[in-house]
Amino acid sequence: MERKKSTRVATARTLEKEMADLGTVRFVPSATAKYVRISIKPGVGVRVTMPRRATLEQAVAFVQEKSAWIKKHLAAQHQELQQKTLFSPDQPFQTRYHQLCLQAHPHRALASKLKEGFLYVWYPQDLGWEHPEVQEYTKAALKHTLRLEAKRYLPQQVAHLAQKFGFSYQKVVIKNAKTRWGSCSHTNNINLNLHLMRLPPHLCEYVILHELAHTVEKNHGPGFWALLDKISGDARGLDRQLKAYRLQVF
Repeated sequence: MERKKSTRVATARTLEKEMADLGTVRFVPSATAKYVRISIKPGVGVRVTMPRRATLEQAVAFVQEKSAWIKKHLAAQHQELQQKTLFSPDQPFQTRYHQLCLQAHPHRALASKLKEGFLYVWYPQDLGWEHPEVQEYTKAALKHTLRLEAKRYLPQQVAHLAQKFGFSYQKVVIKNAKTRWGSCSHTNNINLNLHLMRLPPHLCEYVILHELAHTVEKNHGPGFWALLDKISGDARGLDRQLKAYRLQVF
């Protein structure tokens, strides 16, 4: 009798599967995971991390078992995404260094410019500021502005905090990551998200300290949290505050 083979994680391939009421679920093999883990992130969806010993069938069964919990979190995230900022001429929006100024003009094209502390965005007057095209253009202009601000501010802030607390690192890289505020590579390169410029200054500093602490403590074990608590003053409390902010939601 032919023995049925199970789908093992050893294939080391990420698989995508459409599941009823859950959408596309990504099953990601991991060489270090010890158990099946589900994560749900805005704009990313459902991600299932699978250890070596797990089969795809086992992971799918686990997702089905947790489907009510997953649907609850997907609904909450959908509601959150619906609360994204609607940029308008009458509603002030401020980055760290620039004030958004949304203005109608008689031309057909969208345009933007940074000048003397203002981000000017011009849109066709017959299109209206509520139009999705105007909103997306404004968001793109803001991201460009945030990147410029991040390159101006973050590297010098990392240098200042590293000197203050005695850390060493290789370089600072600015990214537009979808899921992380920052990260530290095994060679001690500090990667920081341009959206840090939307955070209150004390939380921006906390993220930088978090990554600098990883130059010494590479995991999130007790030693890491003890070090981060020492240099930040209240690591767990600041981490809870940070969870109130979302990367891709203005």
